[in-house]
Amino acid sequence: MKVVGFDCFGYNLRYAHGEYIMSGGRAATSEIGTLVRLRTDEGLEGWGEITPLGNRYLPTHWAEVRAALHTMAPALLGEDPTNLSAIRRTLDGVLLGGGYAKAAIDVACWDLLGKVSGLPVAALLGGVLQQDFPLYEAVPLTSAEEMADFVVRREEAGIKRFQLKVGNDPREDAERTRAVVAAAAPDTLVVADANGGWNLRAAQIAVAAMAELPVYVEQPCRETDDCVFAMRHSSLPLVLDESVLGTADVFRAKNEAGAVSVNIKISRVGGLTQAARMRDLMQDLDMMVSVEDTWGGDVVSAAVGHLAASTKPENFQNASFMNDWTDGHVAGHQPRSRHGRGAAPAGPGLGITVQTDGLESVFHISGRPE
Repeated sequence: MKVVGFDCFGYNLRYAHGEYIMSGGRAATSEIGTLVRLRTDEGLEGWGEITPLGNRYLPTHWAEVRAALHTMAPALLGEDPTNLSAIRRTLDGVLLGGGYAKAAIDVACWDLLGKVSGLPVAALLGGVLQQDFPLYEAVPLTSAEEMADFVVRREEAGIKRFQLKVGNDPREDAERTRAVVAAAAPDTLVVADANGGWNLRAAQIAVAAMAELPVYVEQPCRETDDCVFAMRHSSLPLVLDESVLGTADVFRAKNEAGAVSVNIKISRVGGLTQAARMRDLMQDLDMMVSVEDTWGGDVVSAAVGHLAASTKPENFQNASFMNDWTDGHVAGHQPRSRHGRGAAPAGPGLGITVQTDGLESVFHISGRPE
């Protein structure tokens, strides 16, 4: 099998609950998404997606992603997309960095590998260990009362795990967290996620003020070293996210930071290939695994679903289906959550069918296989 065409599409994904607000004034009502399609000489297609959350959350943005894809796409013509390691070497030979753009290509290759083999991606990632799994939703940063109301409403829809956006004034953040815990059901899991928004002193104040609450603290400071310092005298369980990019960071997360869990964002770590390596290492280290992405729709949710389904349930914390959070329904809103739980599509590859109607045509590159 060889790649004979590369197509890049764009679309806007609106947030389902109005405005998504994080620490430091970072907010979004919609984001610009990018879909990639690899076409092959055997008539099969593979799909991937990369949708950054704004320009200040992680070090990339939609225009940079598309420029990287345009640079790399010609090198894929004539290559075998099912040889994942060779594809990555080809991309690395063209562009240093560009991991977010490479992630979309990597997912598209996994989609093709599954279609060629007649197996869902979850089977190729080790096999389905969870027929369904718990999903979480993020709670936008606003007043304590509004955040508590959000949780109560979403509990009625079956969601039992929440990630509270905090990271501004530490004492107010503690009050937000306390209000949510008081309003939530006793078995609801609550994570206070600063997205690296606190400085060292603010993190210490917030963590001390939440000491008696049954919550996790996620990424209190931007760097792992600062998170270690901030949590030094706390017994609250720590989750890391933005500062963990690879397997070496996973070791540091456990052995230096004492983190019990890491949020793996597929596009942030460069694709499903690296995400699966990190997941497997975390399981070996007996850590808890969370699976998600920065933003996205049906394609991102399908990729998340396959990685989640192939994770050991005893090491699994939660996942997010971004197509619940956004209107990015390019594949008929599949996969779809049910009562706060998700499942991987059962068909070959990602198991979804993407429709191009209504998508922006960004660029297309074609060529004959050698």
